[in-house]
Amino acid sequence: GVGLATGLARGGFLAAFLGGLDDETGYRLMTLHGTDAFFYWLSLAQAFLLLVLVLGSSAGSRRLTARPAAWTGAVAMIVGFVLSQWGAWAGAPLLYDAPPELAIDPTPAFAAIHGGYLLLAAGSALLAGAAIATALQAKRKDGEEWSSIAFAAVAWAGLLLVSAVAAFNAFGPALLWALGFGSLPPDYSTAWHLLFHNMHYLPLLATVVVWYALVQELTGVHSIFGAAFSKVAFAAYLVFVPPTSLYHMFLEPDLPETVRTLGSLLSLFIGVPTVLVFLVLTASLEVRARALGARGLFGWIGRLPWRHPAMAAIGAAVVNLALGGAFSFVLIQEKLAPLLSDTFMVPGYFHFLTLGTVTLTFLAGFSVALPALTGRALRAPAWLVRLSWLATAGLLVFGAAGIAAGYRGVPRRAISVAYEGLAPPAWSALMAWVGVGAGIMGVAMIAYVVIVAASLIGRARAGAPVAATVWGENETSAA
Repeated sequence: GVGLATGLARGGFLAAFLGGLDDETGYRLMTLHGTDAFFYWLSLAQAFLLLVLVLGSSAGSRRLTARPAAWTGAVAMIVGFVLSQWGAWAGAPLLYDAPPELAIDPTPAFAAIHGGYLLLAAGSALLAGAAIATALQAKRKDGEEWSSIAFAAVAWAGLLLVSAVAAFNAFGPALLWALGFGSLPPDYSTAWHLLFHNMHYLPLLATVVVWYALVQELTGVHSIFGAAFSKVAFAAYLVFVPPTSLYHMFLEPDLPETVRTLGSLLSLFIGVPTVLVFLVLTASLEVRARALGARGLFGWIGRLPWRHPAMAAIGAAVVNLALGGAFSFVLIQEKLAPLLSDTFMVPGYFHFLTLGTVTLTFLAGFSVALPALTGRALRAPAWLVRLSWLATAGLLVFGAAGIAAGYRGVPRRAISVAYEGLAPPAWSALMAWVGVGAGIMGVAMIAYVVIVAASLIGRARAGAPVAATVWGENETSAA
């Protein structure tokens, strides 16, 4: 809801409807949107799906190990959310990175934001530890090799632990300063960049793991390259992600030229693990489809179970990842980053990844996991299919207008871009289209969540359809 309001505000519609919108309120909306979506939504969704995959994998257990730690972690994340919400509403709107130098003076609201982030990090670490402990306990008990999904889940949990350490490194000193127990952190920007890099690619690792699990669930297809190769692909995230963080520092004025050059070269490798897993999945699906009689260059694609909401969401996510990924490689080059990083090009392309790829994938995971856990069938599955593509259509409008606005110099963090009539007319026109796209995708995503949530209401029914099972045998069971 806050994201929808932010998009409408940036497009000028919210101000017109309310008769005016002051800058502080607009920045508070942006702060809440970034905090809620980038930190809490992605972290809470990852925690849930991680535990589901660990418990449901072949090497998993039907009972979570270290349950007290997991419950403590869940409570910590919820309390952290409440604290950060209060801090964002009550204090200065500092945007989601909340740099201490913008706060100027220590305040309880600033401490609440950073304290909330630290509780979120601690909760994520506890839940990740519980997931790893569960996988290890099952392996010791069964004596079997981890499946590809179990291995991927453990790698995912490991990167969550690394990100939690990075969060404490960034937010710990800031919290001590806010509470009066320390000096202003001198290197907050560097610590933030290191954390921000991990938070970029944790959801992408989670996305491809969920894809991998859902493809098996919806089609019965396993990797034609074998489990060992899939494990190498998932482990590649741990190899490629940490050293590629340098490009986040391209705006630092004192960054040595050699580091800039190295950052540009390393940034070219950041998409390797994601592309690798995607190729494993598409090759495996194509081979299976052709074995079932698919013909033509792309005939196998039509054999996928598109009438299932999860498959539709994955398809839309792939389209969005291709678009977002292409523009991300433009932005992370050393010569272009200083020109574009402070323009609306950043939110224009980044929503292809955060909403169009990651969020749709996570909702696809929910649409399969929740019916399986509760025994309740999804309501209006045909509408869920349509909503995935409607959200993507809105995102195409939002992204195209936003990227064009960025190339024309529209600033990234300005609520109104009219500048009392001094700005180019194209700025306001493009941002109006940004608002239109935001309205379409925002309404579509809210409707999607409402339908999934409504599916949890009511009595469970025996034999409720939860997913297509084996490709070619039950392609339309949820439709």
